[in-house]
Amino acid sequence: MKLVGERRAIAAVCFVIYFFLYFFMALVGPMLGIVEDAMAPALYALAGVYGLAFFSLVAGYFWARWYSVGVGLYGLIVALVGFWQLKTLEPVLVFIGGTHLLAVLLLWGNAMSAGYDGQTAWREKLHMDENAVQRLGRSVIRAGVSLPMVLLYALAPKPGSAEVVLSLAALALAGFGFRAMVKLRTWGVVAMGVAGGLLLTCAGLEYFQRANDFYMFKPALGGSLLLLATAPWTGSILRYVR
Repeated sequence: MKLVGERRAIAAVCFVIYFFLYFFMALVGPMLGIVEDAMAPALYALAGVYGLAFFSLVAGYFWARWYSVGVGLYGLIVALVGFWQLKTLEPVLVFIGGTHLLAVLLLWGNAMSAGYDGQTAWREKLHMDENAVQRLGRSVIRAGVSLPMVLLYALAPKPGSAEVVLSLAALALAGFGFRAMVKLRTWGVVAMGVAGGLLLTCAGLEYFQRANDFYMFKPALGGSLLLLATAPWTGSILRYVR
């Protein structure tokens, strides 16, 4: 299946739909009583996640396809968790899961890769061989899945002050770490690993304080994915230190 331009356009439309959806939900949701006032920052941040996916795809950044695939997988996970909780095929969740899965499938493949991570200019600039490109791709996809979870957890209201401090620290480290990682900075990988550890700590605190698996789901999964995002580089970093 070719149609690279058409596939890119449809995938970008999927992401921009959710950008406007979360943006307007954050803007007017509290006034309409749809969401709580305290959730508005998290919804604005989530709109930013989708806005970045849309903008990076249109701009043609070399990491855009990886990041957007990760965001698409995040939406698919949200839909699957919703199905599991409700035990029914809710139409809204079917739409969410279907559109995110569509975006992932449209962006997959070597033909689509050619316009993004398949370009040679950035590989030559960063001195990347094929093995390093594959490792970076896996890391960015996993980061794309985890960043929305980190944002939602860090910016949502929480009862414990320890969780607030740890989650905001994890958010800052994950954000700056992601930017540094796509530039192949070692400290970016370390920052994301530390962020993952902080989120797992938050998951433990949530479990022991509330004794409820639901509240620990986002930090546990987000933290695990951040650690997985650093995994492709762990061996190289350890060998360098030795």
